[in-house]
Amino acid sequence: MAAKTTLNAKNLETLGLARLAELLIEISTGNAVAKRHLRLALAGAQSPSELIGEIKKRLTTVARSAAWIDWRKRKTLVSDLESQRRAIVEQVGPYDAAEATELLWRFLELANPVFGRCDDGSGEVIAVFHEAVQDIGAVAQSANLDPEHLAGKVLYALKSNGYGQYDGIIETLADALGKPGLTILKQRIAAERSAAPPTGKPKHREVVAWGSAGPFYADELEARHRQSAFTLALRQIADAQGDVDGFIAHQTEAARKLPHVAASIAQRLLAAARPLEALAALDFADRDRLRLGGLEWEETYIEVLEALDRRADAQRARLDAFERSLDGGFLRAFLKRLPDFEDVEAEEVILEQILRHPDAHAALSFFVGWPALALAARLVADRTTEFDGDRYEVLSMAAEKLSAKQPLAAILLWRAMITFALTRNRVKRYRHAARHLEECERVSGQVGAYGDVETHEAFVAKLRADHLRKVAFWAEVEI
Repeated sequence: MAAKTTLNAKNLETLGLARLAELLIEISTGNAVAKRHLRLALAGAQSPSELIGEIKKRLTTVARSAAWIDWRKRKTLVSDLESQRRAIVEQVGPYDAAEATELLWRFLELANPVFGRCDDGSGEVIAVFHEAVQDIGAVAQSANLDPEHLAGKVLYALKSNGYGQYDGIIETLADALGKPGLTILKQRIAAERSAAPPTGKPKHREVVAWGSAGPFYADELEARHRQSAFTLALRQIADAQGDVDGFIAHQTEAARKLPHVAASIAQRLLAAARPLEALAALDFADRDRLRLGGLEWEETYIEVLEALDRRADAQRARLDAFERSLDGGFLRAFLKRLPDFEDVEAEEVILEQILRHPDAHAALSFFVGWPALALAARLVADRTTEFDGDRYEVLSMAAEKLSAKQPLAAILLWRAMITFALTRNRVKRYRHAARHLEECERVSGQVGAYGDVETHEAFVAKLRADHLRKVAFWAEVEI
């Protein structure tokens, strides 16, 4: 049972309304954000129309403000914006969805003036606007708005999306637009996209960059960005309409060669029961780019082969994908489809092959995740010199996993990170290196025999001889 002094709603109720009111006035004195919260609450308690008026007044104030918002004031701004957004959605929305939708549009229009006077390096401010984009879909659908009016609003948003505040607006408003609204929006975007650029060039044009072909002007780049935004919007509309061919039509040939784009096209064709065309879309991609990260392409390719009943080809594709990526999901799927007893033998053969994989770090990550810790330890012992102490994101996790049952392998990985930090004078890592040395000490007693590997005591002695002057490191060491 919570103590009577614990801060919760039930305990605070015992103070009584008068005392709570006094405390709120005291707490909000000098706190502008708290005062605005209280004003919103008071306005909402009087009537929805009072609340709407209070929100409109605050949105107008924020839009007109010119004060610079540095990192110290950013949290206050975020709190203010968030309270306005929530009041619109949670209090105005249930009372008048149409009014709430208009308020959300006004809220989103704040983005351009706000970002003009605010550095949002943390991404906290844009996150509030993206929340509002998600909100407006459900609120607008409840409002049953005129599709033509809503399409006009969306078009304005697309043309005003200077900071990405309207990203996702078509997807979230697709249901509210419905077929009529999507059609109108598509027609308007197509008209804007095909409109001829203004004739004549201004006398003074801002050069924003230089390339081999000459200068890039601000108006030209703006036009390119707008065309790109319209093309993306037309793809999103096609998606919302279930128009696979329209989605494909708004992809350039260069884009269709990218594995992730080819996969997205193939997924849509497959969902439309067009597997042969899906295969052709995948085959059109540049497979040389798969090494840069083509898991989505690989997975889609296997799905398409299965849909075409090419199961043997699908198995080969799974194995090929695994050999390229060492993604355990592909290997599990491959083994699962083998006849009984063949899977065990195949797994043993494949795992032995991974010991010779050209990327020792990738092989280590696979063995630890599979898991096959004994093989991971063999890999570490056989290829110790190949492990880069700078790859702490791989080595730290592997050492931790190996420490209980394969302590010597864990020690070798910790040593690699310690040696790297000291040899390269990475002072910021000394604290972590000291912790790794303590871990080596902790598990050293579990090592049965070091063999050709120097003992823990010998390693520490060598560290002291080679790095005695690294005072900052030794100050962190507690062994």
